[in-house]
Order: sequence, then C-alpha cells, then structure tokens
Amino acid sequence: MTAFGKLIRTTAFRLTLVYLLLFALFAASLLGYFAWNTRRLITEQISTTVTSEISEMTDIFARWGLRGIVGAIESRALRPGANLYLITTPSGQAIAGNVGSLAPGVMGSSGWSETFYRRLDDSTEHSHRALVYVTQLSSGFRLLIGRDLEERRRLFGIVAKAAQWSVLVVVVLGIGGGIFVARRVLYRIDAMTGTTRRIMDGDLSGRLPVGRSGDELDRLAENLNAMLERIEALMTGLKEVSDNIAHDLKTPLTRLRNRAEEALAKSRSEDEYRAALERTIEESDGLIRTFNALLMIARAESGQARGDMVEFDAAEVAGGIHELYEPLAEDNEMTLRVKAAAAPVHGNRELISQALANLVENAIKYGKPAALPLDPAAADSREILIEARREGGQVLLSVTDHGEGIPEAERKHAVERFVRLEASRTLPGSGLGLSLAAAVATLHGGELRLGDARPGLVATLVLPAGAGQPAKLAAPAQDVPQKAA
Repeated sequence: MTAFGKLIRTTAFRLTLVYLLLFALFAASLLGYFAWNTRRLITEQISTTVTSEISEMTDIFARWGLRGIVGAIESRALRPGANLYLITTPSGQAIAGNVGSLAPGVMGSSGWSETFYRRLDDSTEHSHRALVYVTQLSSGFRLLIGRDLEERRRLFGIVAKAAQWSVLVVVVLGIGGGIFVARRVLYRIDAMTGTTRRIMDGDLSGRLPVGRSGDELDRLAENLNAMLERIEALMTGLKEVSDNIAHDLKTPLTRLRNRAEEALAKSRSEDEYRAALERTIEESDGLIRTFNALLMIARAESGQARGDMVEFDAAEVAGGIHELYEPLAEDNEMTLRVKAAAAPVHGNRELISQALANLVENAIKYGKPAALPLDPAAADSREILIEARREGGQVLLSVTDHGEGIPEAERKHAVERFVRLEASRTLPGSGLGLSLAAAVATLHGGELRLGDARPGLVATLVLPAGAGQPAKLAAPAQDVPQKAA
C-alpha cells in the first residue's frame, strides 16, 4: 500500500472529511440564507417604492385626468434611475413612458409581476428584468410602474460568488489540514506499530513513544507502557522463578534422593529406617512449603485474590499473629510484643496475615543480636515489636527487630525470590518470605518498606486504609498462616 493510500485510509483523515463536509454545508446554508434574505429585503423595498408611486399617480389621475398623469409620467421618465413608467389606452397603445417593449400579457392583468422589458432609450437588443405593478384606471386606461431588478441580481451574484470562493477555501484548507493531522497521527501510529512488532519479536524492553502534548495518544501510550512494564516484570519474574526453581530446588531434591538411597543401602534396623523416613518427610515438608509459597506469590501477583477482599481490622490480625508466634519467640529466647490501634483495611485477610507472619518469622530467625546480652537491663535488644496503626489514608503493619538488619544497598535485592543474603545462608529457609510480603503489598496497591531500626530491621507493609469502622466489622476468622519463609 502506498503512503498516500495509507494516509487517506486513516480515521483522522476520514473524520476530517466528515467535519469538512458538515462545515461546508453549514457555510453554504448560512450564505444561502443571507442571500435569500438580501433578495427579499430588496424586493420589499422596491415594492414599497412602487406602491407609493402608484398611489401618487392614481391621485394625479383623479385630480387632473389623463393630461395631468401623462405630464407627470413624462417628467419622471426623464429622470436618471431604474424606475419604469408606462400608460396605455384601453386598446393597449402606449401613450407615455420610458418602456419600449414588455413580455406579452403583462398589461392585460392587474397586480404584481416580474417581466422582461426594454427601455425606449436602450439601443441594444438585450432585455432586462423588472418588478412591475399594473393598475387599471377609469375609462379603461392602464398604468404600469416598476423598477429594474439589476441591482438585486448584482448583489445576489456577489453573494453567490463569495459563497463559491468561501466553500472552495474551506475545502482546500480542510483537506490540507486533514492531510497534516492524518500524517501526524499516522506517524505516531506507525511508531507504536513498530514498537509492538519489536515486542512481539521478543524484545520486551520496547516502549511506545510519548510526546509532550498530553493528548489521547500520549495517555494511551503511557497506559500501554505501564502495561508493558508490568508484563516485562511478570515475564522476568517467571524466568527468574523457573531458573531459581531449577537451581535452588535441585539441591534439596538431590539430598532427598541421596537420603532415600542411603537408607536402602545402609539401614539395618527398623529404627534406622524410621529415622531415614522422618528425615525424608521433613525434607518433603520443606519442599511443599516452598511450592506453597510460590503458589501464593503467583496468586498475589496475578491479582486472583482480589475477589476475596473484605473489610477487617489490621489490629486484630496483628494480635492474632502475636498470639500465634509468641511461644516460638520464647523458645528462641526472644520477646514478642504487639502495639496495635484500630486500623480498618479492605483486602485479602489470608494473604495479609501470611505476609505479616513471614515478617515475624524472619525477625525471630534473623533478628537475634550478634551476641545476646547477659545484662537483664539490655533485654530490649531481644524484643520484636509488631505494630498496626493508621497514618492518614494508609495502614502500616510493621515488625521491628534488633538484629544485624539488612544493608541499604541489599534491601531491593532481598525481596526477590529465592534470594538469601550472606548472613542467612547457614539458617534454614527458602528465601521467599519477603517476596511474598512484597507481592501481597503490591496486590493491595501498597508496598513493602525495609528500614533501619538502628540496630536491626523494620519491615513495614504499607496498605491503603479501608473506609469502614472496625467496631462494625464481622467477627474475623482465626489467622493460621503457613510457613513460607
């Protein structure tokens, strides 16, 4: 297809033609209405003038008879102008006036008519058009008074010519403007098409060009770019998950197989078989927890959990997690404390509870001080604080410990799947706890913030606040999160 063919097939060009046609019709209608009103006004003025002269001549004839009206007509016929006068006998013979000839039958009927005529002093054979009024006097004489319509014709011609040029200018400018607009739109659409082709070829880094006009195409490009960024992130995450699963799950699966093989080769008693089976079950449970965490992250990132969102109080979730993990914290020589105020949230209670549980588990596992102090006065360093509060239009669920924390340069990397920092590689875990918390926060339109507790780490789930009142909420279900960290 040629460039011009593509141009005239664009929606912008076709819309321009439609608007051009409508505007041309409107302009022609407006000029036509103006011309028609001008013609009517001139006709009314002629009619008024002729009617006035008819009345004067009739009065002269009544007073002075035929001699008086003939004298008046001869006098007025000599004046320069476009007025016409003619008086005839009952047989139709002209007596006085400046009319040389008329269309047949004009003098035979009384009243208004438009007719062709020739003046007595006109040496050409060209006929003119006039608006005349014929009245019958006493004794059968007939009087014609009229006015030439050349002025009306000229004025109408001027308006018609102006209309023609106006429509021509509108058409030329409209088509030129349509081509200009269509070329700009086509250029931008072609740029978008080229980008989409590169994306379809596998280059997910391509983005649609965004101008500075802020028009609808820019807004569309911005939304599509946001969608492409989301798709690229999901595809990158999918690739990373696939790579991580292949890399990080290969070791426990190999260990699981080796233990089973070792049990078959070396175990001799029932107790040895039982111990091997228990170790195998324990390893299998770890794998199942890892897969459950991956499924929960995928569910959160895909948005499938949005259909299960309800209104609940984040303070109740914080209290439930505190009650559930307090014994585990005591077993690890840690103190778990909760500080919660009413904080209504609209979201998926199960996922938010799981995300908060992961943060608490991480704090218990990695939040111990490098060396536990013996001084009871320093017991604050072994404390983990769970907070739930509302700040403006946000609800903050935070877990604060006083361990070694996460260096600021590694915090962004720490929320990726299967990532385990150097200090935590010797401890059990899969590196999915923070990833799940971040995915849950994103699902609810919030974020996971990792900050410095000086010393230690403060991990905060930032969620949009709900509109309801906690006191009016239904009784919540018990929060029993699965281990995912």
